[in-house]
Amino acid sequence: MNYEKIILKSGRERSLINRHPWVFSGGVKQMPKAPNGSIVEVRTNTDELLGYGFFAPNSQIMCRLFEFTNQPMVIDEQYWKNKITRAFNYRKQFINAETTNIYRLIHAEGDFFPGIIIDIYNNAAVCQILVKGVELISQYVFEALQSLGFNHIYLKTKQSTQLLEQVTDGNRWVNDAVLTMPIVGKEYGVKFNIDVETGQKTGFFIDQRENRRTLGELSKGKTVLNTFSYSGGFSLFALQNGATWVDSVDSSKEAIELANQNVALNGYSNHEGIAADCFDYLKQCEKQYDIIVLDPPAFAKHSRAVANATRGYQSLNKLGIEKVKPNGLIFTFSCSQHIDKDLFRKIVFSAAAETKRNVRIVRQLSQPDDHPINIYHPEGEYLKGLLLHVE
Repeated sequence: MNYEKIILKSGRERSLINRHPWVFSGGVKQMPKAPNGSIVEVRTNTDELLGYGFFAPNSQIMCRLFEFTNQPMVIDEQYWKNKITRAFNYRKQFINAETTNIYRLIHAEGDFFPGIIIDIYNNAAVCQILVKGVELISQYVFEALQSLGFNHIYLKTKQSTQLLEQVTDGNRWVNDAVLTMPIVGKEYGVKFNIDVETGQKTGFFIDQRENRRTLGELSKGKTVLNTFSYSGGFSLFALQNGATWVDSVDSSKEAIELANQNVALNGYSNHEGIAADCFDYLKQCEKQYDIIVLDPPAFAKHSRAVANATRGYQSLNKLGIEKVKPNGLIFTFSCSQHIDKDLFRKIVFSAAAETKRNVRIVRQLSQPDDHPINIYHPEGEYLKGLLLHVE
């Protein structure tokens, strides 16, 4: 099969030789005569083949490579099935299906499949398509999922993706196997109600699973404050492991109702859900806690927001450090891709310095094994976290 070609400018092939999967528009010498989403060859200025990717003529990232090779290939249905099957087999090394049936099956560039995220909730697969190229081969993706036993498949597309990437397929069940919400899934035996149709992200924040487990291991006999709690993930792991009391705080009343439902689903009562602004709650609360979780949404969704985000993270961490009991613990996170690990640590340092309390870094925290980071694509390491001990 013949594919159209993207020809790079001289010297612009170095990042691709190092297997970074993005081709930026400024590095392109010759564009292909191909529609948005087409599979194209990427070649050097001297016409050497570097690999294959999805073409996006209107994007700054003009091509996302899914295959690095110097040999011509045919990218067919079996190619995509093999890629998804390999990702599934990788997960089986880390996920114990008896206790955990919520996990990420495809993590875009982390699984060498840019432009798509696939999350599993019990027997349902939720596909989030991010580029036109994946939409054009989506039927192969759905068939591969069905071959793995996932017959309930929900497609979830963000409005921004529809606008910027010209993805036209909207939110829908892809076949007649429609599930009634909520789906009950579990992480290490903790049960959660998941609504893939209306919930945030694909329905749940899967990327905090191992950090929730760590918190649980430290929660016995402790009081815990979970800020930006959404549906109560950290709260449930604290309760499962013997916390004496847990407060979940979120500005969304709907989120607090979800948290309360999940607490009841697991049979606990030593919990209060509080609908309030988390900054205001920390400022006004007279209680102190043994453990505080600071897990806000992304404050910096683009590079221009970094300065404001830095101030927001610093203020939040200062409040948390002030409110935690002596010898207490803080789990603090940033999921902003534009706030890297070094900057996040500096922000937390500045917050700690303002409080004049002794603070130790006990552990670095990150995303779990089912959110792998392509070593050639450091942008995939978006979740940064620190476990702090405060004297």
